[in-house]
Amino acid sequence: MNRYVKRYLIDAMSGMAQGLFASLLVGTIIRTLGQQLLRLGVNPVFQFLVDAGAFCCEGHVVGAAMAVGIGFAMGVHGLVLFSLITVGATANTLGGAGGPLAVLIIAIAAAEVGMLVSKKTKVDILVTPIVTIITGVLISVLCAKYIGIGASWVGKLIMLTTELHPFVMGIFVSVVVGIALTLPISSAAICAALGLTGLAGGAAVAGCCAQMIGFAILSFKENRWGGLLSQGLGTSMLQMPNIIKNPKVWIAPIAASAVTGPVATCVFGMTMNGAAVSSGMGTCGLVGQIGVITGWFNPSQQAVNWAVHKAEKAGIAADQIAQITQESLAINPGFVQWLGLLLVCFILPGVICWGLGKLFRQIGWINDGDLALE
Repeated sequence: MNRYVKRYLIDAMSGMAQGLFASLLVGTIIRTLGQQLLRLGVNPVFQFLVDAGAFCCEGHVVGAAMAVGIGFAMGVHGLVLFSLITVGATANTLGGAGGPLAVLIIAIAAAEVGMLVSKKTKVDILVTPIVTIITGVLISVLCAKYIGIGASWVGKLIMLTTELHPFVMGIFVSVVVGIALTLPISSAAICAALGLTGLAGGAAVAGCCAQMIGFAILSFKENRWGGLLSQGLGTSMLQMPNIIKNPKVWIAPIAASAVTGPVATCVFGMTMNGAAVSSGMGTCGLVGQIGVITGWFNPSQQAVNWAVHKAEKAGIAADQIAQITQESLAINPGFVQWLGLLLVCFILPGVICWGLGKLFRQIGWINDGDLALE
């Protein structure tokens, strides 16, 4: 594999996703937990959870966490890594709705420039941070806004098209994001960079779950319970060596995602109103499901922005648009919502891949040992 592809497309994106997990995603979970516990009675401890979660979700904190994650994954020197805190906060703030993509591009550039001078002078403690920060902030001032606009435009196009054509786009988004999850790139970072929420986010969750649960069930004969947990709650990326050896083993999970995507969009209207990064996580640590659930009770700012954008396009009066808030978008999920979550994320992928797996083994497309994990 080309080392630049690995460094920038795989390592850096994975680091960015981890930074998002450790800030925005965890903050959303903590805040939602605190808000729900507060409903049981006023308690300062629960309010502390709400406040702590809110701090985690602040734009400059999220940007700094992403940039540090990127730098760490790239293996940069310490002073470069710490300088990326400022770079990430600046890029995410100036990048607006498309901030994550701006952070990814600008943090990589600043990190590489910083590494050119790191440990090359006797005053490294001054030179390296100054060069890294000035490079990153300058690029952010010049480019972050436009990178963010581009990412936001692509994300909105996907989300709008999904709402206009939920069946076709349900299949497309589910299959593509699911495949990205199994490939050695970060589907979570892609969803975060594009701000993929709403109905398209729900389709993305479906596709990721189809890959993870699908491979876990498909390979149960070879890998038993350990494989079920490592793939079902970990990552389907573990199957990449087997996919390379026999691409036919990938057919069942892809077929499952082609089914669960439109089921999510057309039957249950499953939306991701939580953090966009959750759209690309599937059942990894149950983050995808937690994202959907937190979106029910505590919609993200991205979900609010998307609702406002749709309202503006529909010509709704400004005073009504002003009433669109996180509180107004929150719902009290009923039986249908919970059923849809279970069917789309767990039951349907498992049943489809179990059935196709039996068929493919009988016709010789999958042989014993083809799905064994090393």
